[in-house]
Amino acid sequence: MGEPIVVELTYDMGKELGVPRFEVATAATVADVVAAARERFGAKADAFGRLGRVANVAVNGVLISHRKGMKTRLQPGDRVSFVKAAAGG
Repeated sequence: MGEPIVVELTYDMGKELGVPRFEVATAATVADVVAAARERFGAKADAFGRLGRVANVAVNGVLISHRKGMKTRLQPGDRVSFVKAAAGG
């Protein structure tokens, strides 16, 4: 088995869920990581979902909106980051 996939959470997510990051042993897509996170956080899965809706997701620094969205394929050792969406001008 290869390296785990590292999942980094936004500050707000980490504060509410109690961890700034965690690892997923295997996941084929970003959607699989989200499903694993919901399972991992159990009673706090709703908080994960709520906070995740206001975050962008990047794989190895590239937003998934520039790839295949939640169907973006993952490889062992990838880094999936939830990034707080920001606005400004």
